[in-house]
This record gives sequence, C-alpha cells and structure tokens, in this order.
Amino acid sequence: MPLYEYRCADCGDFAAMRSMARYQEPAACPACGASSPRVLISAPALASMSGVLRKSIEVNERSAHAPRSSSGGHGMSCSCCKGGSKAGALPSRTVKGADGSKRFPSARPWMISH
Repeated sequence: MPLYEYRCADCGDFAAMRSMARYQEPAACPACGASSPRVLISAPALASMSGVLRKSIEVNERSAHAPRSSSGGHGMSCSCCKGGSKAGALPSRTVKGADGSKRFPSARPWMISH
C-alpha cells in the first residue's frame, strides 16, 4: 500500500499507509482523530524503489479489488484432473473390476496400491 500524506488543522502533517482505492478519502489524525485531507508534500518515491518491489505492490493492489481467476482448472500435475476427465488428458492406467477392485496392468506388479 502506498504512503499518503495528510494535513491536520490542529496537529500538522502526518503520513498513513492506505490502499489506492481509498486515496481520495480523508484520514483520521493519529494524535487527535480529526478528519484530515490528503496533501502533496513530497514527490512519490517510485524512482528509489526497486522494480521488483514496485511490481509486487502493483500485484498486491490489483488483487485487493480484482483478483485474477483461472477458468482452466488445476495445473498439469493435479491428480484430480487426470484420468480422462479433461479433453486431451492421458488415459487412465487403472482397470476397475465389477466388484470395485483395482488393477494396474502397466504398473510394476510388486508395488502395492494404496
């Protein structure tokens, strides 16, 4: 969250960290609690901030009000999506019997199924 500067009529200037969505709202003075408007006292410190930190702040702010959602399901290594449930997925190596038992014909015979 960015650091914004505010000016209290009684106590003077102070700074407060607030989300970018609330940049126009006045802040309560930490000393007296009065509503204080935002003022521009110093220049933004973007030049002295590393690019990685600036990018992480941008992502954090975006996720606060517009989280990214994926419609593609889970990742490639997700075990719940394997077994032919998705188009293009590998066929299942499990052979299920009528009584509910499982066999793994392509697996190593000495391995025990869980």
